[in-house]
Amino acid sequence: MSKKEEFFGYKSKAFEALRKAEAEIGDMIRITRNGEVYEGILIPRSEYSDEKHIALKLKSGYNVGVHITSSTKIEKTGKGAKPTFTLPPLPEQNPELPKVTIISTGGTIASRVDYRTGAVRPALTASDLYSVVPELANIARVDTQILFSLFSENITPKHWTEIAKAVAKQISQSIDGVVIAHGTDTMGYTAAALSFALQNLPIPVILVGSQRSADRPSSDAATNLVGAVTAAAKAPFAEVTVAMHETPSDASIIFHKGTKVRKCHTSRRDAFKSVNASPIARIQDRKMIMLTDDYTKRNPANKLILKPEFNDKVALIKFYPSINPTMIDWYAQKGYKGLIFEGTGLGHVGNCFHEPIRNAIKQNVLIAMTSQCIWGRVNMNVYDSGRDLQALGVIPLEDMLPETAVVKLMWIFGQTENLEKAKTLMKENIVGELSPRTLPEKTGTE
Repeated sequence: MSKKEEFFGYKSKAFEALRKAEAEIGDMIRITRNGEVYEGILIPRSEYSDEKHIALKLKSGYNVGVHITSSTKIEKTGKGAKPTFTLPPLPEQNPELPKVTIISTGGTIASRVDYRTGAVRPALTASDLYSVVPELANIARVDTQILFSLFSENITPKHWTEIAKAVAKQISQSIDGVVIAHGTDTMGYTAAALSFALQNLPIPVILVGSQRSADRPSSDAATNLVGAVTAAAKAPFAEVTVAMHETPSDASIIFHKGTKVRKCHTSRRDAFKSVNASPIARIQDRKMIMLTDDYTKRNPANKLILKPEFNDKVALIKFYPSINPTMIDWYAQKGYKGLIFEGTGLGHVGNCFHEPIRNAIKQNVLIAMTSQCIWGRVNMNVYDSGRDLQALGVIPLEDMLPETAVVKLMWIFGQTENLEKAKTLMKENIVGELSPRTLPEKTGTE
């Protein structure tokens, strides 16, 4: 290992000062500056940090950054070990318990601090998750598999296909449930994709994430994972769901239907909400409470129908004032098969879009309409603008979420090239993505 690697994260002035003191990461050092003395363990810094500070972990447990000047004195006072994370041993498994597989794809739930950048990075495998949450040993026999190590913004339809196939393989081995550790930012898209790709499920498939990484005291990773594994092992439903905190506290975990869930907050632990539908269930005080009768029941006799193909030649377009309508021409020229609009209110876009839409539909581009509003449904029969769009061939999608709609259209064109069949499937309620009506109490005010 080179000297610079030993001083990982340090450069220029700080690097030279540590080199002269012959100090390495993990060593005890004393820094004297302007009459003040700091003693602690030398810890790594982000490679994006400045060159003028040295970071110490004090005896109190707090970290401090000390500004280095030409008069600063640095002494090595003791040899230490570089900071490492050691996994505890895997707990023994009870052969009488249900069998659950945890498939890790990455995300914050599988992250630790990366001293290279100062941020969190995908680091923990599914096996790591099991090791650091020993309570799982009392819930299920847990097998683990790492499929990807990606933040969710890097997951694409090709990854959805691989996840679906991995789940299908596990189901063929007679397990009781599957948990998928996933980043939260696009977890709603993956949940919708798996809902279409994995039909007639015999067991639950639970996606779980966390808003705060496992190394933070306020992390929700362990609580969410325990809830997800509990549901995978024992829940009466056999659907794709998202398991996350119901409130900012650790009181309960809520389970959202995979085609009816949206991330609604950037950082709160209860970021996910069911939209235009009731959550399926909650776990509170280690007990599962069903919140609706509208769910597919667990049935080991069900034969999984695997349809994992997706076509990414589909786009989601958010309408806004002054948007350039010629983008529709661009998508049509590039061979896109379908477009989903996030229209205003009941499902509208400006009149300037009419001609490009007409031309795109003539070129066999399927165009459908959702709403930018979180709750409610489109109704393109109320105003002339909506009726005009329908006359052009735009398909209203009732209360389907825009995220679910674009995933569904990708999935449809992964199953068929026939435009008329695609239009029929787009209007069909395949896996609960459409509700026959929006109930007054499902408006997000609960």
